[in-house]
Amino acid sequence: MKGGLLVDNKFINGQDQNLTVRKTSLFFAGDGFTVYDCKGTLVFRVDSYGGPNNRDTDEVVLMNAHGRCLLTLRRKRPSLRRRWEGYLGERTDGQKPIFGVRRSSMIGRNSVTVEVYECNEYLIEGNFGQRSCTVVEAETRRKVAEIRRKVDASTNVMLGKDVFSLNVKAGFDGAFAVGLVLVLDQIYGDDYVEVGEEQVHPYAEDR
Repeated sequence: MKGGLLVDNKFINGQDQNLTVRKTSLFFAGDGFTVYDCKGTLVFRVDSYGGPNNRDTDEVVLMNAHGRCLLTLRRKRPSLRRRWEGYLGERTDGQKPIFGVRRSSMIGRNSVTVEVYECNEYLIEGNFGQRSCTVVEAETRRKVAEIRRKVDASTNVMLGKDVFSLNVKAGFDGAFAVGLVLVLDQIYGDDYVEVGEEQVHPYAEDR
C-alpha cells in the first residue's frame, strides 16, 4: 500500500486528476455524493444513507460508478462521532481497517488526526466547511490532494458548497481521497469550522 495505493490501483493515475464532487442533498451532511472526472463521467457515488437522522448512521459506503463497493467507512463506538475507520470493500466481521480518522477532543482545538496503517502518514490542512483543504505527506510535505470551491468556467462565478473540486495528484489513490472527503463531511458537515488551526495530523495508538 505504498505510494498512495490504498483502495484500488485503477484510481491511481500518472497525471493529476481533477474531480468534481456534488452533494446530492442540500439539507443533510453526508446524504449522498456523486463524483465526476474532468470529462463529466461518473467515477464514484455514495447513495443517500440517512436523511434527517443520518448522523446516527454508523457506516458510509463508497462505490464506483457501477455500484461496486470500494471502501466502507465506519464510525467507531463509543466515539461521539470523533473516530472513523476505513475498510477495503464491503466490511465483514473481523476485518481489519486500513486507516483511522479521529477528531481531537482537546478543548479549543477542532483538529482531525489520520493514521494510515502500514503505509504513509498524511496531514490535512485547511477548512472543510469552506471547501479549502490540502492533503500532504506528513514526512515530506508533498501535496497529494486538494479540496477547493469550484468556479463555473463559462460564467467565472463561484458555485455553492454543494459542488466543489477535488484535485488528486499523480500517484495518489483517488478513491482514498474521496473517502477522506466523506469522513470530513461526516465529522464537520457544512459547519464553518477550522480544522485544527489549519492542520490535521496523524496519530499512532496501541493496536
